[in-house]
Amino acid sequence: MSTVVQRPAALPLTLEDIRQGLLRPAPPHEENDLHVISLKEGTKVTEAAVLVPLVNRPQGVQLLLTQRTAHLRDHAGQISFPGGRVEPDDPDREATALRETEEEIGLARERIALLGRLPGYEIPSGFRIMPVVGWVDPPFKLRPDAFEVADIFEAPLTHFLDPANYQRREYRFRGRHRHYLAIPYEGRYIWGATAGMLYSLCRLLTGK
Repeated sequence: MSTVVQRPAALPLTLEDIRQGLLRPAPPHEENDLHVISLKEGTKVTEAAVLVPLVNRPQGVQLLLTQRTAHLRDHAGQISFPGGRVEPDDPDREATALRETEEEIGLARERIALLGRLPGYEIPSGFRIMPVVGWVDPPFKLRPDAFEVADIFEAPLTHFLDPANYQRREYRFRGRHRHYLAIPYEGRYIWGATAGMLYSLCRLLTGK
């Protein structure tokens, strides 16, 4: 079952547009934002952070995404941002995102200019994720960890700034209805937490 959010398409944004957009207060949840949850009191929480890498290309800003390998215990095969669990030595969530990005895809932290955060995102498996937005100017080299990363690809940011591209879906799991967002792109299926965080980015940068 799915419905599609209908709003006007977004225009390309500059680096300054993105900086200013990330300074906006998080917009209130929409009435049908059923994919947004809050973990119940007593839930065993795993703190995590991801990097939302925006790549400055001549054809326009691109979003860098990874596809996880099929054998991983958590979120196997899914399209995601580089990131992972917070470690005790990480001073903040930005440090976690930069460390995990370097470990997963070999993108050196010196190549990343941090722009800000998106609203935190919680998922039923107990992860509490902090998305950190970073700006990447080419050239740069990637060295993906073959154990964790099956593929790395880029997609135009404008695709994810058009609310009409997002689909609201639901499924039944262990006797309960689960709601999630999805945003297909050229044969790839981006869904769950990644799509939810992208929708937050869309709303902040477009002011919708």
